Amino acid sequence: MKRVLVGAAAGFALGYAAVRTVAAVADLRDPEPGVQKEPRAYGRARRASMLAGIARSTAQMAAAAFALAPAATRGAQRPTSRLRRMGLMAAGIAASTLIELPADYVEGYVVERRYGLSKQSARAWLADRAKGTAVATVATTLIVELLVAVAQRAPRTWPYLATALTAPLLIAGNLIVPTFVMPLFNTFEPLDGPLEARLRALAARYGVGDAAILRVDMSRQTEKANAYVTGLFGTHRIVLGDTLLEHFTDDEIEFVVAHELGHYVHRDTWRSVAVGTVASGVLLVAAGALAAPDPEESLGDPPSLARFLFFANAIGLALGPALAAVSRSREWAADVFAVEATAAPAAGASAFGRLRDRNLAEDEQPLWMEVLFSSHPSLRARIAALEAVAT
Repeated sequence: MKRVLVGAAAGFALGYAAVRTVAAVADLRDPEPGVQKEPRAYGRARRASMLAGIARSTAQMAAAAFALAPAATRGAQRPTSRLRRMGLMAAGIAASTLIELPADYVEGYVVERRYGLSKQSARAWLADRAKGTAVATVATTLIVELLVAVAQRAPRTWPYLATALTAPLLIAGNLIVPTFVMPLFNTFEPLDGPLEARLRALAARYGVGDAAILRVDMSRQTEKANAYVTGLFGTHRIVLGDTLLEHFTDDEIEFVVAHELGHYVHRDTWRSVAVGTVASGVLLVAAGALAAPDPEESLGDPPSLARFLFFANAIGLALGPALAAVSRSREWAADVFAVEATAAPAAGASAFGRLRDRNLAEDEQPLWMEVLFSSHPSLRARIAALEAVAT
């Protein structure tokens, strides 16, 4: 029965890739024309792509865990050497990326272009995809190898030791990604002029007056607008997309930045480190138990490691709704903070309305989507709350 299920999973992943390959080749030969900018249609397309992506990744990991990894290492010398294990991990990521590339192109690039949300060329999109894959391959391989090293040195207690390492890794990610990874994809330049002075005065009221206030060329990839505050230990950055700066009023921009500052003031980055550590602990302990290796195996053997990653993926999906609920609660808190910081709820309602229109977002997603996956509350509810305060 297991062989049948694994075969079906592999067949689904490869069949989906074949269908999307045909669509991708057809688009490259004759790009599909644009369509009407209808939020509901765009939202349905995005949700369908997301669910299909979850199904495909689960199918691929099942095939790797219960068929490919055992076959690739049958008769191989044990224990598996570090170099061989890292090579197999990198090869697996590369193979998955190639299988997924046609679907990513159609669902991640063509859809955005057809709805007028991106003017990026296919060549530029592929270049970004290649850079992202390289970064993900290096990071994933190193983190998995660190996990294996812990498991080999402490076979009984490794899930708990690995959990203790999660917080330092998350902190390092918050320091490394904004400083070294994101500049690989976009250009960040200091913002100047009256708006910069206004935003710096706002930030200074909450202890980050020395933060770098930067403009990023988001329009290189998308027409959507966004802003964010990032950093720890004095590396704070207030980053505004050029699409936000060019299409929003100063009052609206200040409210959006105040919302992001709310996450800083409420220590939401540290909160996310704590929540992420707890979630990782649950995941590591549960996945480690479910993927317990045979007596002759260790987590360092590819079949055992592949089983662990499969179960970790499944448990991560199960934890998703709880993590999404925490995120939505923090977004509400940041909205309240922004109202208190700016005393301009009307500007906030206007900003969210403009974000909705610019990003082609739905006023309200289906309830199941919000409960299971959404990190933000519905725009309809957020705008209504701001309008109520304004009146």
